[in-house]
Amino acid sequence: MSFLGARGRLEAELVPKAGYEVDLLDLSGIDRKNPVRAARAAFQAAAAIPKARNLIRARGADAVIGGGGFVAGPGGVAAKRLKLPLVLTEADRHLGLANRLLAKRADRVCLAFEIEGMDGENVRITGRPVGRAVLNADREKARARFGIAAEARCLLVMGGSQGARTINFAAVEALAERPGRDFDVVHVSGSRDYQVLRERLEAAPHADGYTLLEYEPNMGDGIAASDLAVARSGASVFELAALGRAAVLVPYPYATADHQTANANWMAEAGAAVIVPDSELDANRLFSEVTELLGNSSRLNTMSAASKGLARPDAARDVAGEVMNLIGAGN
Repeated sequence: MSFLGARGRLEAELVPKAGYEVDLLDLSGIDRKNPVRAARAAFQAAAAIPKARNLIRARGADAVIGGGGFVAGPGGVAAKRLKLPLVLTEADRHLGLANRLLAKRADRVCLAFEIEGMDGENVRITGRPVGRAVLNADREKARARFGIAAEARCLLVMGGSQGARTINFAAVEALAERPGRDFDVVHVSGSRDYQVLRERLEAAPHADGYTLLEYEPNMGDGIAASDLAVARSGASVFELAALGRAAVLVPYPYATADHQTANANWMAEAGAAVIVPDSELDANRLFSEVTELLGNSSRLNTMSAASKGLARPDAARDVAGEVMNLIGAGN
């Protein structure tokens, strides 16, 4: 297995670190607010199709899986021109542009959620694959890593790889710079805000039991150690569900088609999460929400059970099964 990615994106660094090979295309996302940049991105995508075709052929691929990002466009078109099976995956409750353009031509479309209008013969609801490191995370070992006592309550704050600024600063102000917290905190801030947060934490009068991490390649330990999470509502919703964690979700307000709010609603409608709009989140609101939930064992347990009920632990196997069935059907 190998990957096709875009030069200058995270996959150029993360894929080789994970032990896989990656071929890179010169692409950029479509800026819907800037017609010139949008036209440039569309031109780049069209120009990348022949290169993608050559790279796929050189790899000897038996099938192509599209992950929903803009690289999936040239890769998916190239796959069909090579007459290879094309399987699309969609992680959100909204089809991205590449998947919208390719869905009717794909052999399979594997959805994380049901999406209105997506009910063709080639559509499967598989859930979103979650890494084995999350699925196999051990709560006792995770708590030992962070120095959290077995009987203590723990809050996980996830800021994402770059950082969710609203969440990051509200968390430090609410939970390290003022009294009244009786639970541990594991805070993964992302790279953008880390240094400023670290300086504030070092000066904070109530920072005991507050662990700040810049980046965590495997969120399994943080989720396993926690009783409640504060997070955006992208891919993290399936990771939280996999380990049955209740959540306070703060959807990213500028996500395409507001898909993070749709993702958050999926958990909230099941009784597994509370939603706080980004514009309403500050230190006072965060402190109120998390202390109320962590102080109410009955409600927290009910939300955790609801979260676990949403889990799709076999999602990766189900998507792989669709790919292998298509490959087998072509032989």
